Amino acid sequence: MKVATWNVNGIRARERQFVEWVRRDRPDVVCLQEIKATPEQLGESLTLLPEYWNYWHGGPRGYSGVSLHLRKDAFPARPDFGHPEFDVENRVVHAKVGDGVVLASVYVPNGGKDYPAKLRFLEAMRGYVDGVHGAGGKLVLCGDLNVARTDMDVYAKERKPGAVGQRPDERELFESVLACGLDDVARTLDPTNDALFTWWPPWRSMRQKNHGWRIDYVLVSAYRGMKAAECKVLADVGTSDHAPVMAVLET
Repeated sequence: MKVATWNVNGIRARERQFVEWVRRDRPDVVCLQEIKATPEQLGESLTLLPEYWNYWHGGPRGYSGVSLHLRKDAFPARPDFGHPEFDVENRVVHAKVGDGVVLASVYVPNGGKDYPAKLRFLEAMRGYVDGVHGAGGKLVLCGDLNVARTDMDVYAKERKPGAVGQRPDERELFESVLACGLDDVARTLDPTNDALFTWWPPWRSMRQKNHGWRIDYVLVSAYRGMKAAECKVLADVGTSDHAPVMAVLET
């Protein structure tokens, strides 16, 4: 199963890039974050990819928003789309498919304006992972999780212990989510790479110089018959300040 995630930073500005990339790489599962569109504005986008089951979860003010797209060749029956209890501000959509597999697209709050809300969201996400596993399910959780796990996930000159996204308490919460039985597949497959970034500040050619942060993830249920064979950052795709991350899972 080929799974991809991308903070598109506005689907209306990048519809063509999105469609071209998906048709080039043909992932089975695509998770988007920060689509920044209302349901009315998404009217035409609903039919962008007829070869996929498309579920758009846009907010009433065009703020935040996520989506989930499942290729019909891989999932012939329409998936059961929905939202877990911890979804706020149109930040989570999930689908239940096959033999107890849950696929989720998640956009964690940045925390710059309301840091306690970010911590509450991460705590609720931990409960969600526990709940899926407690019910015997397997989880593929993808998205912009807005936390750089360690200093290695931030370019050296961008490391600031007090910066939101790098603080000890949010990192600790992130690790507690992983401790519920999830594997960070990019880091598992490339454990010593200190230049593995998915987001770059949109100034001073930071992307071209690869001076960024790793805050976009593919997380999968460890020890439950799911293992990553490959995981790549597609830095050549699109004009968002984030790059897509695509993983190949053996299930």
